[in-house]
Amino acid sequence: MFDTVVIATDGSESVERAVTVALDLAARFDAEVHALYVIDDSDVGGSPEQVRDQLRDALEDAGEEALETVVDHADRAVDTAVREGKPVREICQYAEDFDADVIAMGTRGRHGEHSFLLGSVAEGIVRRCPTPVLTVRQLDADEEATADMRA
Repeated sequence: MFDTVVIATDGSESVERAVTVALDLAARFDAEVHALYVIDDSDVGGSPEQVRDQLRDALEDAGEEALETVVDHADRAVDTAVREGKPVREICQYAEDFDADVIAMGTRGRHGEHSFLLGSVAEGIVRRCPTPVLTVRQLDADEEATADMRA
């Protein structure tokens, strides 16, 4: 059922549980795993021209770090990519390019609590992407303790 899983990561704490769940799903179905980090071109384009190259380099480094975290948690090979553009468009296009069966991601990203239920990127992907999307919410400390007791 799931042959290819794409994990969209921004390196934030809110994506940690999504990575764990996505890797578990991939293991259960022996699926190919891709991890993607998107540099938001509006972050780069909105910065002063004198620092754009430095900002882009810093964001690429952050992306590589975020992807390395996924690789470190995986029990299988993970294809990784850093792309630059509009996150929703790039994630949907990447999933299409690799004929993904599901996109896994956290519900909130680096920009925090600005949307009521879903972060703006997660909401955009759920609304626009034809690929099924698995959104995974990061648990707070009380919920983690309860989940640990059930396991």
